[in-house]
Amino acid sequence: MFKYAAVMFLAGLGIPVLAALNAGLGQRIGSPISAALVLFGVALSVTALVVLLSGAPRAPAILTGHPWPLYLAGTLVAFYVLTITWAAPHFGVGNAVFFVLLGQLVSAALIDRFGLLGAPVTDLSPLRLAGIAIMALGLGLALKG
Repeated sequence: MFKYAAVMFLAGLGIPVLAALNAGLGQRIGSPISAALVLFGVALSVTALVVLLSGAPRAPAILTGHPWPLYLAGTLVAFYVLTITWAAPHFGVGNAVFFVLLGQLVSAALIDRFGLLGAPVTDLSPLRLAGIAIMALGLGLALKG
């Protein structure tokens, strides 16, 4: 359990850094959309290298025979990268990420509560709801501070 938490913590540390770096690239290029394209080109290259080095399944096995909604995750990643790259220079990286986190809290709670998209069902107990509310309150306080 600890290794998953540690890796996800590291991924979380990277999200604001990603936002700041790509927002800066978007400003230098003069286009947040072009900066997102560069980011995805680099991400595709790094991911392809990891696939090659890891021995993971390759195309066409990874591209065929799966329900089409599963591919919408790529659309959501593109939406996140495009919006954070566009908003961060005007709204601030912290503010942008705070609202991303608030959206993640709501979405994660709904996915877990109803077992959406194949996730295991996790009850929204009063204690869990209180924890989510406290996290949301903390985000609000951080915005004010």
